[in-house]
Amino acid sequence: MSKKKEVITKKDLNKISWRYILGSQLNWNYERMMSSGYLYGIMPILKKLYKDDKELKDMAKTHNQFFNTNAIFGNLIMGIDVAIEEKEGYKAKETVAALKTALMGSLAGVGDSLFHVIWGTIFGSVAGTLAQQGSTVGCLLWIAANVALLFGRAALLPLGYKQGVKLVTTLKDKLSAFTNAATVLGVTVIGALIPTVIKVATPLVYTNNGVKLEMQATLDGILPALIPVLLTLLTYWMLGQKKLNSTRVIWLVLIFTIILSTFGILGIPVSPVK
Repeated sequence: MSKKKEVITKKDLNKISWRYILGSQLNWNYERMMSSGYLYGIMPILKKLYKDDKELKDMAKTHNQFFNTNAIFGNLIMGIDVAIEEKEGYKAKETVAALKTALMGSLAGVGDSLFHVIWGTIFGSVAGTLAQQGSTVGCLLWIAANVALLFGRAALLPLGYKQGVKLVTTLKDKLSAFTNAATVLGVTVIGALIPTVIKVATPLVYTNNGVKLEMQATLDGILPALIPVLLTLLTYWMLGQKKLNSTRVIWLVLIFTIILSTFGILGIPVSPVK
């Protein structure tokens, strides 16, 4: 039987939070995914809670079972896990295993959408655009965004520990609404940046009986930046095909644009002379 458990301190929570941040992908493998990183992060708490060697080893094996989720939300799961184990001890073995299994899938989808796609798209696009214009603000913005994400991630573990399971049930609908709102914002930012980032136009000119018709001017009358928009849609469509990945799409776009440029169909838009 375990001895009386010590109280988990704020220092303990901060310690395992940063251990998980730095080690969540340690020994990542196709058999158990992130289990080794999770075990590495929570190990100081296990040693503090379980003085009995047999219980400690058993709980270590439990936490080294298959685990895979969004790396950022893994901090939140670990915080909830620690709160349950501190209260229930070794009796919580099956509970925490079930909890991790239940949360890792749902939070993986939300976390990947929020942090891997939307966060990087919004701040990366804005920062990249500013950097292309020669502004150092772009570099500073990208650094600030990643630092904010890093320390925000570190705060998730103490939050999960304090709020426990009710945090996930309470925020479930709010997280979904927030994800949808962030998705709309991300799409809006991408749409606004298309004409400034993708510099492409057509130099084709139709001539008949001395009358010249510039194709680019006609297209601009229909929809400004129509060609960049079409190229963006084509790229997104290709990324969704099973036999294509990002590397292949990049090569296809390069080859496609070089061929069209060689035949004078596409080119770089010429800025008007001031």
